[in-house]
Amino acid sequence: MPDSAPQQLLHLVIGGELVDLEHNTFKNLDEVDIVGLYPNYATAHAAWRAKAQSTVDNAQMRYFIVHLHRLLDPNQEPAR
Repeated sequence: MPDSAPQQLLHLVIGGELVDLEHNTFKNLDEVDIVGLYPNYATAHAAWRAKAQSTVDNAQMRYFIVHLHRLLDPNQEPAR
């Protein structure tokens, strides 16, 4: 890969209905909404915001941004 290529900081946006608001436990794993995989935080955040706002009437529904790049390379220093 050329040195000029932008660094990929992969992010996954997922969501679903939670068992309760005290824990991040999905009520039904078969119904977890996999919104998508994004190359940077900005695009993941935009997708997260759109999904979160579309489900605002359901208090049990939550969406999350998973920082996959941190799981793939746990020794990587966080971007500042």
